[in-house]
Amino acid sequence: MISLCEKLFKIQEHYAKVRTEVVAGITTFLTMSYIIVVNPTILAHTGMSFSGVLTATVLVAAISSIAMGLYANLPYSLAPGMGINAFFTYDLVIGMGMRREAALGAVFISGIVFIVLTLTGLRTTIIKAMPPSLRYGTGAGIGIFLSLIGLINAGFIVSDQVTVVGFGASILKQLSL
Repeated sequence: MISLCEKLFKIQEHYAKVRTEVVAGITTFLTMSYIIVVNPTILAHTGMSFSGVLTATVLVAAISSIAMGLYANLPYSLAPGMGINAFFTYDLVIGMGMRREAALGAVFISGIVFIVLTLTGLRTTIIKAMPPSLRYGTGAGIGIFLSLIGLINAGFIVSDQVTVVGFGASILKQLSL
């Protein structure tokens, strides 16, 4: 088994060990396993079936991660993007009142456009043309947006007319405020 992994993934050529790669794989799975519950929870707010989205999330993450390892021989895990799922749910469907079917169509079309941009090499050109600060800021902004959604859903923060956000009742009770 180890020699098969050795040949298939060229472990020695990459100065690695099978044990290290297995531990790294388990660590990566545990790190990203939150998406198994968070993704269906977010998309359920649009009226989608929690169990259906959970099944789709697991299948997409498993198949794409396995394909990345076997086909591309790269140690990357792939899963549905939380930023686009949050945008889909909270901006398009809930915020703008778009029907989820129409929003799904828009996401599908944007996916096709993204594939075309990638296959033509234009995506790389666009990314290289962006200043690094904009690239880093975009990633940080998406992370802050997802953190805000999580804090709201957990009840830690609530809407406040004066300060935009305020402490939720559960936090105020714990802080005795």
